[in-house]
Amino acid sequence: MPNKKSAAKRVLIAEKNRLYNRYWKTRCKTTAKKFLEAVAGSDAEQVTARLNEAQSALDKAVVKGVIHRNTASRKKSNLALKAAKFAKAE
Repeated sequence: MPNKKSAAKRVLIAEKNRLYNRYWKTRCKTTAKKFLEAVAGSDAEQVTARLNEAQSALDKAVVKGVIHRNTASRKKSNLALKAAKFAKAE
């Protein structure tokens, strides 16, 4: 338990930030999983829509400071490669 008022406030703020970051990280992972499920299916239109959603979620997480921009770039690149592989297979 913190001894100072400012330390107690930091504990509350840290918890709030942890929940906020967890929300955005979970959202990124969920959109990526939905994209991978669409790739496993056979609807090209849905794959494109899910790819856009996943990339948008990653970009928003970067703007909010939840993940590093290079991490988001790497994940977006991997998703785009999977989408291209799917398009080539069809």
